[in-house]
Amino acid sequence: MTETRNTLDELLSDPLIQLVMKRDRVHPDEVRTLLERARDRAEAAFVPPPHIIAQTSGRQGWCA
Repeated sequence: MTETRNTLDELLSDPLIQLVMKRDRVHPDEVRTLLERARDRAEAAFVPPPHIIAQTSGRQGWCA
């Protein structure tokens, strides 16, 4: 089985997706804006990986 990744443009141009969006009265531009805002918030809220947190907290005496 091969795994493929669809781009947002490919997903939004899919006929089934378009029918669902039309039924729900959702416009592709609204979806794009929503996803861009979510991406921007996720990038702004960077959390270091667990191994970095563990190393830092161990040096500061937070972990035994």
